[in-house]
Parts: sequence; C-alpha cells; structure tokens
Amino acid sequence: MIGYIAGRVVAAIPILFAVAVFVFLLLALAPGDPAAIIAGDFATADQVEAIRQKLDLDRPIPERFVAWAGRLLSGDFGASLFSGIPVAHLVAQRIEPTLVLALMTIVIAVGVAVPLGLVSAYRPTGLVARLTMAGAVLGFSLPVFVFAFGLVYVFALGLGWFPVQGYVPLKESWLGALHSLTLPAISLSMLYIALIARVTRAAVLEVLREDFVRTAHAKGLAVRKILSRHVLKNAAVPIVTIIGIGFAALLGGVVVTETVFSIPGLGRLTADSILRRDYPVVQALILLFSAVYIVVNLGVDIVYALIDPRIRY
Repeated sequence: MIGYIAGRVVAAIPILFAVAVFVFLLLALAPGDPAAIIAGDFATADQVEAIRQKLDLDRPIPERFVAWAGRLLSGDFGASLFSGIPVAHLVAQRIEPTLVLALMTIVIAVGVAVPLGLVSAYRPTGLVARLTMAGAVLGFSLPVFVFAFGLVYVFALGLGWFPVQGYVPLKESWLGALHSLTLPAISLSMLYIALIARVTRAAVLEVLREDFVRTAHAKGLAVRKILSRHVLKNAAVPIVTIIGIGFAALLGGVVVTETVFSIPGLGRLTADSILRRDYPVVQALILLFSAVYIVVNLGVDIVYALIDPRIRY
C-alpha cells in the first residue's frame, strides 16, 4: 500500500509542473496590458512603463517563468496587484467559507443521493425510483442560480428562516456558520444529488444482476444486509469516483453560489481577480484548485485499493 501511494504521489509531480506552465503561459500571453490597467486611463506612458518594470513585464517570458517558479518553490505567491496584500494571506482569509460550503454540499448530496439511488435501483418501478429520476432531470436542467433565488425567496424572504446573504465565521459561531450556509449548500447540492443518484442507481442495478446477490437472497439474508454489505460495497467504485470528482469540482464551481449569497469565499475572489486582471491571485487560485483535484484523485485511488484489493497500478 505504501509503495502504491508513493507511486501515485510521484506521478502527480509532473502534472503539477505542467499545470504551472500552462497557468503561467495562459495569463502571460493573454491580451491586454496589466500595467496599463493598473495605472488607469489617465496615466502617462512613463508611469505605465515604471509599473511594467516593477512587475517584470519587460523581461522575456522564459526569465519571468523561472523567477515566478522559484518564488513558488520558496512559498512566495506574490502580492495582489491592486491591494498589495500577499496572495497567501488573501487565500487564507477566503478559504474557510468555501471549504465549509463544499463540505456541507457534499455531505448533503451523498446523504440524500446514495440512499435514493440504492432504493430506486432495488425497486426500479416504484414511486421512489420515479421521483428520483424526475428529480435528477430537474437537477440537471435547472441552473444553480435559479434554484438559489427560489430558496432565498421562499425560506429567507418569505419565511425568514435563513439569512438572505453573508457568512458567519466559525470562530464566532459554528452553528451560525452552518445556518448561514444552509441555503447555499442546498442550492449547490442539487446538481450533485442528481449526478450521484443516477450513478448509484446504475452501479447498483448492475450488481443486483450478479449471482452472489441471488445466492444471498437464497440464504435468507435480510434485504438491508444484502444491500449494505454486498451490493453497495461492490458498487462503490463508480460511486466513490463521482463523489471525489464532485468534491473537487465544488471548490472551483462555487462562484455563482457565492455571488448570489454574497459569501466571501474563493469563488468571489476568483471572479473579482479575473475581472481586475490581478494575475498573481488568479495564478495562485488556479494552482490551488489544480492541487485539490490531484489530491482528491489520489484519495480516490487509495479508496479504490481499500474497497477492492485487486485494484493496483
């Protein structure tokens, strides 16, 4: 197991390097002059040139990449071009609400979708199965922001059960944090409930056709034990895969939700930084999201090996 994990970690290193090169070139070759944007519309040519030299934009791209990569390896992600605050400090300020929102969303999605997928597969013609499939179609079709505005209108403005926007930090009140993120988490979880439920249903339907399931029924085992100990365990690989991918995608896909609910997280920071061409912040966030994808994929691979010892690379 240790060698397997070490091999997966080593394999992730060139991926991170390729992502770093891509991120740097994507922003370095993007149209527009960051120095002119920072200087403003009324800046003189000398002022723009001074900013360009300060940001090393007058140096060749290979030299800029080497210097940038060297700072990354030393833990220096640079500073925001607009606020002057170190990028690491900005990310540290914004990561808590995004992480809590992602965890709440995935817990809600898994807690709802897996039982629904399991039941709808065991009784494919029942009412639960029909409602699950109809809900899955709705979850895929309805945009997140539309569902979010609907929740705000009913439960925040109408009933007053939840706040319309904002976030309560965990250090102030963890109950307040969960309360402030309930509506965002529910609205964001709808797509993942639909996705996980359909994958769970398809995986369980395939396992239910296996001979060992019929043998378990013939032995007189209770249906709950058959589904939990035999069926769900053997159908777990695709379910774990979609859960892992969903969690990784959540960290980079909360922009709309955080904007609707005015949550000061990484999603809003990403949108604001892109609009202002704040290159150091954008580069750091893309690298962070890429690292999260790699770590989550590594975790999924490890879970594969724990679920089925036959899986090795």
